[in-house]
Amino acid sequence: MASLKDAQQLTKNLEELVGQLSSELENGDVDFEKLVTLSDEISERADGIAETFSSVNETLMERLQSAASGDSNGSSRRASRKQAAKSGSGGGDDG
Repeated sequence: MASLKDAQQLTKNLEELVGQLSSELENGDVDFEKLVTLSDEISERADGIAETFSSVNETLMERLQSAASGDSNGSSRRASRKQAAKSGSGGGDDG
């Protein structure tokens, strides 16, 4: 499972690409093909990061809404699973 550290690494990679783009612009000897390539890569990575955060946000919101609408059912299922694990029965009742 991805973590916030993974997201942080993605943003560091994005920062490096932006730095390369900035260096190319400051260089004075502008290679427009390279600028286009770097800009495209920055755009793709930024879109990927946005999609990742959007997916995480949707998942969290769904779980929060689910918990708010049926909290007692979720708590009962968790309690049943904990009890089954303690008893060592290893099967049977899903609740």
